[in-house]
Amino acid sequence: MGTPLGRFIRAKRDQTRPEDLAIPVQGRRRAPGLRRTELAARAGISVEYLTRIEQGRDRNPSGTVVTSIADGLSLDSAERRHLAYLAKISGGACAGPHHREPPRRQVRPEALQVLHLLKPAVAMITNRLGDILACTPGFRAVMDATGMLETQLPSLTRYIFTDPRARDTFPDWDHVADEQAFSLWLGPSIASYEWFKAELAPTAGPEFTRRLPRPTASY
Repeated sequence: MGTPLGRFIRAKRDQTRPEDLAIPVQGRRRAPGLRRTELAARAGISVEYLTRIEQGRDRNPSGTVVTSIADGLSLDSAERRHLAYLAKISGGACAGPHHREPPRRQVRPEALQVLHLLKPAVAMITNRLGDILACTPGFRAVMDATGMLETQLPSLTRYIFTDPRARDTFPDWDHVADEQAFSLWLGPSIASYEWFKAELAPTAGPEFTRRLPRPTASY
């Protein structure tokens, strides 16, 4: 019977030409789409595990695996959201073992006092997920023009991975992005990490997800 998730992955694999993903084509191919071996290699999972997902014999792939398959197929934002929805109704990633919840945004009074003492320096307080919880007037003056503080709940991580202006703000963008993704992985809790990853992945795309821990090939 299969699952909606497995059928969608199989259909996208059949529709995706190797040359669209810069995969060298050698010899004759019975079908124009991606082979399972090619998608599995790009997603960092075993062919056997991908086969079980496509055939519906594994209905509970983790969110990381689903995201890696989306990266392997080079899905756009709308397709990634649809893939996440299919994983949910198939009993998979969006219904994983950890309850997902947004992080708390409280700042300890002691931290706010230190921030006050730093005025007029350029300084901010963030949590592990990159939420900008408080900042000095000097920080706001410097960063206002970058767009980082435009939203009601500004986030350094969201800014880095979803705002094109971030590459001008941070000339060493790749290094900053690596550090921010690593800090996110060390986030305040598994639940907060899973919540934020699920929230950001559809819009941030591969530049974000490829920096997260990859699933092992033994799945």
